[in-house]
Amino acid sequence: MNKIYILDTNVILHDPASIFKYAGNDVVIPAVVVEEIDSKKRLQDEVGRNAREFGRQYKTLREKYKDRLHEPFPLDHGGTLVIELNHRSFENIKGIFNEDSNDNRILAVAVNIAIEQPKRDVVLVSNDILLIAKADALKKSLNTLNFKAQLYENDRLVESSLTIHKGYHEIMVSPELINAFHASHELPLSKLTEYLQTDVFPQDFLLMKSNTGTNQSALGRVLMKTNRLVCRPLFHTDDDSFIWGLRPKNVEQRMFLEMLLDPKVEMVCAIGKAGTGKTLLALAAALHETQDMKHYTKITVARPIVPMGKDIGYLPGEKDEKLRPWMQPIFDNLEQLFNIDPDSNKKNDKNGGMPKIEKEIEQLNMEIEALTYIRGRSIPNQFIIIDEAQNLTKHEVKTIVSRAGKGTKIVLVGDPDQIDHPYLDSVNNGLTYTIERLKSEEEIGIIRLSRTERSNLAEKAARYL
Repeated sequence: MNKIYILDTNVILHDPASIFKYAGNDVVIPAVVVEEIDSKKRLQDEVGRNAREFGRQYKTLREKYKDRLHEPFPLDHGGTLVIELNHRSFENIKGIFNEDSNDNRILAVAVNIAIEQPKRDVVLVSNDILLIAKADALKKSLNTLNFKAQLYENDRLVESSLTIHKGYHEIMVSPELINAFHASHELPLSKLTEYLQTDVFPQDFLLMKSNTGTNQSALGRVLMKTNRLVCRPLFHTDDDSFIWGLRPKNVEQRMFLEMLLDPKVEMVCAIGKAGTGKTLLALAAALHETQDMKHYTKITVARPIVPMGKDIGYLPGEKDEKLRPWMQPIFDNLEQLFNIDPDSNKKNDKNGGMPKIEKEIEQLNMEIEALTYIRGRSIPNQFIIIDEAQNLTKHEVKTIVSRAGKGTKIVLVGDPDQIDHPYLDSVNNGLTYTIERLKSEEEIGIIRLSRTERSNLAEKAARYL
């Protein structure tokens, strides 16, 4: 027997196509959910866009089933959809949750349908873990065995941030294989299969260590060669990777820099906690590739406008002045690369002159932009860095990456464990989604940076706080 899925507001505002993701089952949208969606439709952000998209989808269905809207009407996948006006009674939950809130209204609809139809499984789908907690408690209290709640799982490709593909594999191999790798500068991946415990993809790195206890080791990169995967040494050694005053401080940064400096890698995704060097290395590589190597004509740096904590509201001034507080982390990194004293930079700004860092940016043909202004553009031959990419939805990442023209490289950096977006978490954000969907593509490089190099204090804060 098919199931009944009741969708919470945050599910539809996260993915307006969620109503079509339960093939062969019945989808119920409580009336209060429609009211909440309606209240968001004028927002000029991703939430507002999704609210409007849901309205457009319902309009299409309405034109097709205009005579059956008062009852569940069929969907193309075989299930049904209905906007539920009944089952609003609080009678079955008032002894436990008596507040007349929208969450409790949605919960009441789900519980009442489960009680009315005891032979069918009723599932409340939400991205609000506290609403799920309420549902779990009610299931035990009311003994409604056919009722449960779950997270929206369609775009949750991994179980947690710890299981996101990290882009490298540490393996213990025989000393003979390490010697062969150093001698021939190449190993067929088939010779390493017995030592690997997880899937390996193009652009992954292999850190090989001796299984006999010696200090022998080798670092290789998996590449495609004549339709077979091979492991080769890194192109950029420690001696030639000193770029714009920076040298990789650990093996993960070395792997990251390897992909940043390879024009054949069209997109790099780097995840890591604060202070691991994600943004700084990406900016250094961008300057090296555009100014020194001339592989790209322009640098574009952007980040989503998502506040941490309470929003401070609208800011005065022109666009650049409004963006300055949001883009300050980018300026901080650039000041380090250009060896500019932050205090003298601020003093110059207060005296009415253009800050030194902005003069450098202007001369280098670098654009620092909000993601709001990227939609609709075509961006060829550029080195694009998207900072704080964990605060993007999968739709926003698709929009950004699809802007890339011929010869453009995109670098997505972020920390999936530091989410500020109200409808995202470490698993369903756009950065995680992109990594898991594209990890097997030859042009995509992925790396997890785990060691904080900013300072000893930053390392302890990232680890223990």
